[in-house]
Amino acid sequence: MVLSAPPLLTQLRAAIRTRHYSPRTEEAYVQWVRRFIRFCGTRHPRELGAGDVTRFLSSLAVDSHVSASTQNQALAAIVFLYRDVLNMPVGWLNALVRAKRPARVPVVFTRDQVRKLFAQLQGRGAVALVVELLYGSGMRLLEALRLRVKDVDFGGNEITVRGGKGNRDRRTMLPERLQAVLLRHLAEVRRQHERDAAAGAGWVALPGALGLKYPNAGREWGWQWVFPAGRAYTDPATHQRRRHHLHETVVQRAFKEALRASRIAKAASCHTLRHSFATHLLEAGYDIRTVQELLGHRSVETTMIYTHVLNRGGLGVKSPVDTL
Repeated sequence: MVLSAPPLLTQLRAAIRTRHYSPRTEEAYVQWVRRFIRFCGTRHPRELGAGDVTRFLSSLAVDSHVSASTQNQALAAIVFLYRDVLNMPVGWLNALVRAKRPARVPVVFTRDQVRKLFAQLQGRGAVALVVELLYGSGMRLLEALRLRVKDVDFGGNEITVRGGKGNRDRRTMLPERLQAVLLRHLAEVRRQHERDAAAGAGWVALPGALGLKYPNAGREWGWQWVFPAGRAYTDPATHQRRRHHLHETVVQRAFKEALRASRIAKAASCHTLRHSFATHLLEAGYDIRTVQELLGHRSVETTMIYTHVLNRGGLGVKSPVDTL
């Protein structure tokens, strides 16, 4: 009996997981391949060519008005489909012109604006602590929310970020100002975990196949989330009662409310706190290589963008009108 091949999107997911890409990359690539196939009248990608890909990418830019980075992500998904799933030559895809990403100056808060933002978040508990940690350590939002208890080293004043962008680990600082607040927060989290464990719950998801190697690790204190969600859920595969980490939208909504209440007229997001962290460190005279390591940038050129927004006024040049 000849077995039929699995559906294309199933093959795509399998190829992505084999290469240990992140879940977000998987969902993005699946979504783009699905849109590409539908755009081409549900024809199989083997029947399509460079002209079809070009029409799809042009439609994204002209009709959907997507950004250059979004358009390039769609192209990356299609290249992955042909190269790693269908095992077809991709020379014709490499010849396609990639959208030119515009050079943007990052939005950065002043120190006074950061203080106003924090003041608006007073009394918001874990959400306020997450926001202060983003500015105090330079972590991305999901990096902070995915922190485990074992990754916070109070003795060494440092935080270990696991599986950051590009699936790379790094270390960053644990601000002294936040240590007492974080200790009180973790004491409450531990009490909640003990109540969950007493009720037969208290589990968390573990990375990879670690749960198979260490069956009880998912209930240990060190593996618990630093910022757990308010409600538990039952994992359908293991039937364990677990808690996920705090969802990013909870922090994002609180941040936007605080931004409006602060009357800060900037198109800012939680990621602006990371930009501000880097810029303020450079303003304070810290070496750019040190800032690069704290941010987890592969290239120092990525970090150098913050030298363009240092608080020097017009890149440090004195306007001629000020000399009159």
